Amino acid sequence: MAVGNQSMVTEFILGGLTNRPELQLPLFLLFLGIYLVTMIGNVGLFVLICLSPQLHSPMYFFLSNLSLVDLCYSSVITPKMLVNFVAEQNLLSYASCLSQLYFFLVFVIAECYMLTVMAYDRYVAICSPLLYSAIMSQSLCALLVALVYAMGIIGATIETGLMLQLSYCEQLIRHYFCDILPLMKLSCSSTYDIELTVFLLAGFNIIVTGATVLVSYAFIVSSILRISTTAGRAKAFSTCSSHLAAVGMFYGSTAFMYLKPSTATSLAQENMASIFYTTVIPMLNPLIYSLRNKEVKDAMHKMLRKKF
Repeated sequence: MAVGNQSMVTEFILGGLTNRPELQLPLFLLFLGIYLVTMIGNVGLFVLICLSPQLHSPMYFFLSNLSLVDLCYSSVITPKMLVNFVAEQNLLSYASCLSQLYFFLVFVIAECYMLTVMAYDRYVAICSPLLYSAIMSQSLCALLVALVYAMGIIGATIETGLMLQLSYCEQLIRHYFCDILPLMKLSCSSTYDIELTVFLLAGFNIIVTGATVLVSYAFIVSSILRISTTAGRAKAFSTCSSHLAAVGMFYGSTAFMYLKPSTATSLAQENMASIFYTTVIPMLNPLIYSLRNKEVKDAMHKMLRKKF
């Protein structure tokens, strides 16, 4: 018995995605491929932005940090999930489980605020183009990114601290990683107050940042529609389309997972939503921003020609 955290268990068993042996190897290969693409895409985009002078602007500074966040929170989840596909028993100590939860929350909350900062950057660029360089100074960009990571750390500390207060009577986590909702289901004490607090915190992070993004893009669309030329409107829309695609996927899946009662969906639905924002979105983001962004593609071609 762990006295310090009042827990009746000292280790957990991860249920994983499936208990069917014939699916373990195919799923292992599938998620290994997804993780390799995620690693290559995010590391490649981060390095490309750092090494390409034409990409040294606030927009790409934020994008490089988004790649770093995607890489980190995918790495918190996917390697352990891959081990679970081939391990006989998916054991995880109490400390390891809460550590995984903490770092996952740091980066997933940071993603919310990074997408919001990127929306603000596009708002300034399109609605106040003449003042863009003056407003989005290096010091402001650095401050915004520091605030993004600070919000992730603060939110993760509060929510993980709440989970430390619970007493756990069961070991089997019916999920493939240590997340808040599956952990609360193992508690032998009342979780109503903690569940309500987590719901409010998640609501604040998702709704406030999501609303900020929507308001920013309402002003952006209004400004774009006032552009007189078709080519100008198309260029303005193209600079925002990648970000809108990333925002829609991320907020849709996280809202489905956290902004609902814990009994409102089945385990299979929760797993699918979790897979989407923990493994699929970190893989898709660098592809979206590279394939739909002419400046990134031009910088990539220039670097490849220089190297080869």
